[in-house]
Amino acid sequence: MKSRLNMFIALILMVAACGGGDETDGDATTLPSDDTTTTDAGGATTTTAGGDQEAMDGVHTAQTELGTILVDPNGFTLYIFAADSGGESTCYDACADLWPPIPANTAISSELDGSLFGGTTRTDGSEQLTVNGMPLYLYTPDTSPGDTLGQDFNGVWFVVDADGEVIGGPEASSESSGPTDDGLDY
Repeated sequence: MKSRLNMFIALILMVAACGGGDETDGDATTLPSDDTTTTDAGGATTTTAGGDQEAMDGVHTAQTELGTILVDPNGFTLYIFAADSGGESTCYDACADLWPPIPANTAISSELDGSLFGGTTRTDGSEQLTVNGMPLYLYTPDTSPGDTLGQDFNGVWFVVDADGEVIGGPEASSESSGPTDDGLDY
C-alpha cells in the first residue's frame, strides 16, 4: 500500500513538473494549434503541422518591455548594429563572438512581410540575414527568450520592430556597458 502511495505522489509531481495543469509559468511560448507557414529570405515557404510548439519555425515577433520586436526561432532578441552600412556587416572576430550573425537561410514567419528580409555576404563567404538591408545579430549575454540586454549597448546596438524599424529612446536597457577592452564599441 505504501508503495502505491509513493508511486501516486511521484506521478502527481511528474505531471505538475511537466505542466499538466491549466496554469502556465510564462516562460515558454506556446503557439496556436493551427498550421504555421514560414518563408525564408530566398522566398521559399514551409508549412508545418499545427500543435503546441515551444519555438516558432522562423524569425517572428515577441512582446517585450520594449514593445513588439523581432526574435529568432527560439524567441531570442534580434539586433542591428548602427555601424553597419550599405547592407554589409562590420562585426567580425571578437565582435561576432559577442554578437553572432543570423544565417540568411533562417526562415521568416508568415506573420512578417518577407519582402523586408534578405541576405548579405560576410567576408568569410557565409550569408547573413538582413531586415531593411541591415544585418541581424543575437547578443550572447541574452540567456533567455525575451532578454533585451543588448538594447542601446554603447549607443550602437538596437532591437527592431516587425517592420524592421529601429526601436530606441528612453526605454533603452540600462544594462549597457562602456567600450570593450580593445576600445571598440561592440
